[in-house]
Amino acid sequence: MIELGVNIDHVATVRQARRTYEPDPVWAAVEAHLGGADGITVHLREDRRHIQDDDVRRLRELVHVKLNLEMAATDEMVGIACALKPEMAMLVPEGRHEVTTEGGLDVRGQRARLREVVARLAGAGIGVSVFIDAELPQVEAAARIGAQVCEIHTGPYAHAFHSAGRDATSAPVLAELARIAGAGEAIRAAGMRFNAGHALNYVNVQPVAALPGVRELHIGHAIVSRAVFVGLREAVREMKRLMREGAARAPVAGG
Repeated sequence: MIELGVNIDHVATVRQARRTYEPDPVWAAVEAHLGGADGITVHLREDRRHIQDDDVRRLRELVHVKLNLEMAATDEMVGIACALKPEMAMLVPEGRHEVTTEGGLDVRGQRARLREVVARLAGAGIGVSVFIDAELPQVEAAARIGAQVCEIHTGPYAHAFHSAGRDATSAPVLAELARIAGAGEAIRAAGMRFNAGHALNYVNVQPVAALPGVRELHIGHAIVSRAVFVGLREAVREMKRLMREGAARAPVAGG
């Protein structure tokens, strides 16, 4: 059954805007869990713009679903992950001037370094995911460095969906879905888990949830935005329902 990982970074963004103690990301994690989240995702950035070290420590101690730590492949972040031991560490590109992650990690161009990082994390008992664009050379490189999971960057799909009038049958949207599906097939053929995420929301999520073999979607901004109006628990519940409806229409995945 398809799973939902809820990214709660933007709860911390609101807190950091006032440099205060609320809203608390741990409270958000509990509410997300009660709404049906299968996991909690946070990105501990090098500049600490939203999630802070103490947030991750408290989440590791208190969250009862799996914790996915998004991180750059730096010695500092690897050390933090190895000490805290989240269930999953997701390696992502990181730029100081970007608003959010703007593209997939170039695994192919950093194979030697990333192979070392994956080995260190795996040695600490942490599963490793890589956030990549829907490109077959990146999938092949991910398999070579020992990643267990590939999360496909769905930003181009979401952009096409929005630009094409929210029409899931338009040619640009279908082309992006085909790219994601092709990458997913290659991921599963290589023995890795196929996840997806970035810019998914309540109107564009179902076609991605319906792709063959997709196991987990990571969604943050849309859920936190909806929570302003309906509460976080209900926002997660609504997203999980849409995902399950989409997945129920998926063809049976081979392999």
